[in-house]
Amino acid sequence: MNKVWSELNKTMQAQIKKKDTYEAGIDTLFDLRNRLMETLKSFNEELRREDFDAIPFINADGYHSKTIAYSIWHIFRIEDIVAHTLISENEQVFFAGNYQERINSPIITTGNELVKEQIADFSKQLNLKELYSYIFEVKDSTKKIINSLSYDQTRKKVSEERKEQLKSLNVVSNDKNAIWLIDYWCGKDIRGLIQMPFSRHWIMHIEASLRIKNKIHS
Repeated sequence: MNKVWSELNKTMQAQIKKKDTYEAGIDTLFDLRNRLMETLKSFNEELRREDFDAIPFINADGYHSKTIAYSIWHIFRIEDIVAHTLISENEQVFFAGNYQERINSPIITTGNELVKEQIADFSKQLNLKELYSYIFEVKDSTKKIINSLSYDQTRKKVSEERKEQLKSLNVVSNDKNAIWLIDYWCGKDIRGLIQMPFSRHWIMHIEASLRIKNKIHS
């Protein structure tokens, strides 16, 4: 794991647990996310279109068994769903911005249900320019949501009503590789959600994407 990212993540996790260091922890979180986003931007500047669809570790176990395009989609669909549906209880950027049509995506879900060639086929269909518009918009909207939360609010758990609302949107597939996400997210408080989809989840998939990039260009 990238040492700088790892240390920032560790510092942030400790800071947001305590009321007197909570705000510093949020600053650390935003610093981490900005650094990770720079890596995602570098992909857009340095890679060819077909590199985003390449799946060199197709039979591996782990996050590197995907494509870079899929990984970007997956990080930000999860963030959009968690930030808007579960935390701020409003409309996802994906729907408000008509991004399914703009990105040309055949799915509205997190993509957890896709495997192997399905991931490669899915990746090839995506409009990358619009996918990048989506991820910038999601990142900015999440920042606003997190900035509006007090320390005490982060101790709040996801309500049963929100869980039912999430199910009704069909943004998590009923496939066994995806459906567990609903209970996983809804079993956490808001602080727990900040610690996973908004930080560590980014790191894991971006590091896997770097591994794919290095394999393609080795």
